[in-house]
Amino acid sequence: MGDESYPECRAQQLFDGFVSAASCRAALWSFSQLTDLLQLGREEPPYRPIRRQLGYWRADALGAKLERRAARPEYQGPSRKTTVRITAGSLKAASLGRITCVVVGAGPCGLRAAVELRFLGARVVLLEKRDCFSRNNVLHLWPFTIHDLRGLGAKRFYGRFCAGAIDHISIRQLQLVLLKVALLLGVEVYINVEFKHLKEPPEEQSPRKVGWRMQVSPKSHALNQLEFDVIIGADGRRNTLPGFQRKEFRGKLAIAITANFRNRNTTAEAKVEEISGVAFIFNRRFFMDLRQETGIDLENIVYYKDDTHYFVMTAKKQSLLEKGVIKQDFADTAQLLSRSNVDQHALQAFAREAADFSTNQQLPSLEFSLNQNNQPDVALFDFTCISAAEHAAVIRERHGH
Repeated sequence: MGDESYPECRAQQLFDGFVSAASCRAALWSFSQLTDLLQLGREEPPYRPIRRQLGYWRADALGAKLERRAARPEYQGPSRKTTVRITAGSLKAASLGRITCVVVGAGPCGLRAAVELRFLGARVVLLEKRDCFSRNNVLHLWPFTIHDLRGLGAKRFYGRFCAGAIDHISIRQLQLVLLKVALLLGVEVYINVEFKHLKEPPEEQSPRKVGWRMQVSPKSHALNQLEFDVIIGADGRRNTLPGFQRKEFRGKLAIAITANFRNRNTTAEAKVEEISGVAFIFNRRFFMDLRQETGIDLENIVYYKDDTHYFVMTAKKQSLLEKGVIKQDFADTAQLLSRSNVDQHALQAFAREAADFSTNQQLPSLEFSLNQNNQPDVALFDFTCISAAEHAAVIRERHGH
């Protein structure tokens, strides 16, 4: 079965490579190679012809899981009263069969939105200005999120999904899982493409009607000519879509530190217990001992063992000043935590010392993982302010569109 001279063997190898791909580019490349080999069109979600043509148990198991999800009543369209299995077509029987949606940003929220829109039957185009998933930080998973991801086949893409004592996943692994699901459902994914602004329909609508479009970079990209009905901004704080006023909720100053250390998956590392969340009011002795022995004063700390050893903590300002992490005190938070006012070497030492103490010096090595800039993955930021859009959606009509 390993002979690449047989097309079905090559297809199985490409499918396995796609499922196990460890990067965004690798997943896109292997999926493109697979669809080219099988000569897939856009008539139906790719997982269906892949399942039929491969006759491969791994593809069949994953396809069956997605088929069960697609058969849920909420995806059958407004006229359906009972659960009906969709057996053909590109989910056209569902609610949004004639709608084209653009999703800006391939973070977890953008990818999950794209997946949902495909289940609802829309044509979905997703653009991401980067070509890699590099965020090591780890997310705690709530029960309803675990249930949702299991239903999408997360365990088949990432065998370690929710396999530890505490349920969590790194952001980059979550993105990879959702990207693969999106591709199998038929989401059109474009990397290295940046959304710039919306282009309203022109006043002159003859001889051909022209709807909403967008300006992207590079200017020569075909997406500049794409007409769409819905656009979702999933680009976080950048918030490049106009018309969304934001509101802020600011509380007492809270300074957070995140740190990712290399996980070599040794036996010694496996024995170290995770910390689901320790706060000062629940374990005063721990924080008082930390302060006395190291001079580090924290309000809380969390440790998750994932692709990296991930620590997140809330540090008190005075302690950061005393340890030389923050060079000079300022009343303005932005000035206080500006890059020029933070000693990066002192910050690394602070995070390493806090991690070492909180794990009882059991981690054999505290070498920082590297971030997307090839720098030690440790960050200090303002956790005081939470911002959100005042409205979740805006409806605009211009010249009949």
